[in-house]
Amino acid sequence: MVTQDRIDTFAEATDDRQWIHVDHDRARTGPFGTTIAHGYLTLSLAVPLLWEIFEVSDCDQVVNYGLNKVRFPAPVPVDSMLSAVADLVAVEPCTGGYQATIALTFDVAGGSRPVCIAEMLLRFLAG
Repeated sequence: MVTQDRIDTFAEATDDRQWIHVDHDRARTGPFGTTIAHGYLTLSLAVPLLWEIFEVSDCDQVVNYGLNKVRFPAPVPVDSMLSAVADLVAVEPCTGGYQATIALTFDVAGGSRPVCIAEMLLRFLAG
């Protein structure tokens, strides 16, 4: 769940205290009717959601290599339950292991559009 406490903590950590994220009163009369999560907060939740979807073995470390095609088509209202669908697009050899390209689509319960679409590049490295 994307709670206000999580949003506020992210705002403090990133110095992004825009009112749509942290000012409850102003956000109530704003375009979304409530505070919303930062797009990058949503994106940062990819890793824990991925470990609910994929299981990786024979790997000493996983390195976030980057992202392609990131979009935030809809907001994530406070107290939303976030879910993700991940499709393994490609696996290619790289120095020390393999690089996976994973297409991610994030949704919120009851939402009509995805809240985040991204292509994530992860490197799975041995010793």
